Parts: sequence; structure tokens; C-alpha cells
Amino acid sequence: MKSLKGQKKNKVLVRKEKGNLPVRWIKDIVNKLLDLQGLKGIEVSLYFTDDDTIRELNKTYRGKNKATDVLSFIFDEPAGHYRLLGEIVISVDTARKQAKEIGHSLEEEIKRLVVHGFVHLLGYDHELGGEEERKFKELEDKLLNSL
Repeated sequence: MKSLKGQKKNKVLVRKEKGNLPVRWIKDIVNKLLDLQGLKGIEVSLYFTDDDTIRELNKTYRGKNKATDVLSFIFDEPAGHYRLLGEIVISVDTARKQAKEIGHSLEEEIKRLVVHGFVHLLGYDHELGGEEERKFKELEDKLLNSL
């Protein structure tokens, strides 16, 4: 992924069907992640939804008929004055359950899922195992520790 020449800013879009999460806070996280990667002129979309919707998306695009916490869709194409990196879809229902199980706040879990989805948008895939999984986890940890 490369930056769009001449563009200094990034664009972060947030759609919420579920949850009462502060949009500015979410945008700040994504902008910080883009800055940490040296990316400019990038558009990233985030969609916060429920288990039913993410289950349908997971079934349609991954063939898995179950809810999941986060899905990432890489687009990497021009979008007007920006380069569209992709979309991160997060189930607030699953995030809430995971936060309770782990013992931290919903906000902390959302932050973790945003970073996880962002690393996928950069082209990393932990599901390949081995070296790819190691690289994914290394970058994910580095980004989380930088926020």
C-alpha cells in the first residue's frame, strides 16, 4: 500500500448500526495507525454492527456461517482524492462478549479489533500460519503498544 501523491490528510468513515461508541475516538485511532505506517491520502471505512449482520457477511464472503468479531475487506483502489484501503467491520455484540470474558472495557476490545482489522487491510494474514502469522502478530502488537 502506498500513499496517494500530494495528499496530506487521510479520511476515516464510521458507520454505526450498533453501539454507542465515540466516533471521534475511533477516527483518532485509525488516523494514528495510518500515521504510524506513514500513509497519507488514504480512506478507511469502519462499520459497527451486530452478530446477525456480521454472520451474514462471514457466510457470504468466507463461507463460515457464524458470527465473528471482525472482518476486513481490502479494496486498495482510487476513491476521488483518496486511495481506498478498505473496510473494517466489527460486531459490537461479539466485542462486548469478548471484553467481558477477557476482563477489560468494551473500548479496549474495540481498539484491539480496529488494530487487528487494520493489519489485515495492510495485507497481512495470520490464518496462513507460520511466518505470516508471526509477522501479523508482531505488527499488531507494535501498533497496539503505540496507541
